Amino acid sequence: MWFAGAMATAASFRSRLVTLEPLYGAWSVIPSPLSVRLLAAAGVDYVVIDLQHGGAVEADLPAMTSAIRLAGATPVARVRHAHTADIGRALDLGCEGVIVPNVDSAAQARQVASAVRYPPAGHRSVGGVLAVAEPFCLVMAESADAVADLDATLAVDGVDGLYVGPGDLSLSLGCASDPDDPVLNRVLQRVWTTCAAAGKPVGVHATDGTTARRYRDAGCTLITTAADAVAITRDTAAQLSRARA
Repeated sequence: MWFAGAMATAASFRSRLVTLEPLYGAWSVIPSPLSVRLLAAAGVDYVVIDLQHGGAVEADLPAMTSAIRLAGATPVARVRHAHTADIGRALDLGCEGVIVPNVDSAAQARQVASAVRYPPAGHRSVGGVLAVAEPFCLVMAESADAVADLDATLAVDGVDGLYVGPGDLSLSLGCASDPDDPVLNRVLQRVWTTCAAAGKPVGVHATDGTTARRYRDAGCTLITTAADAVAITRDTAAQLSRARA
């Protein structure tokens, strides 16, 4: 069962994504419909609900995705794990696409893409009352193995694009998470080039506009610009510092 009210919005965002239009978003770890609505109302194109490292659980998704959509943005889930059940539940409960972590090979990407799609293209079960008709699938590149198999991963039917997690990727590479680190920078340049050659969108995690703009200028089209917990802490600390000065 598809949720008709979200179908037009989902189709529009998906088409913008796959045609490589720059899309700007926010990241949420706070499990609150109020907080995600405020993020969406700031004017972003999408809000990611982080089910892997954030506080939200599946039961929070109907209210949170509705709040995001009502404020004019697209709700997306970073699921907990590259597992059929995790992916299907996020999509059934209102998310219009998924970002799937820990995908280290094309074989894993094939299973992930299949979990997003209904038969005959995939193996997802039908029945979600808040599901949209054509969700999108982004796999995360977070390890040296993922980067090594990137060409094959991007060629998988149903993988709509890539999302880079610089933190975990730098741990895997044994370097700093600074994009100016020579090891990380070299790998990121390879990722941008490979995605461009494949004609697939690439996103990357950032928590400030300056870093996000840098990634946009490098060719990223899914541009996360803020994270709720970081924004609250950073602004509170800045305002407190000004008040005490």
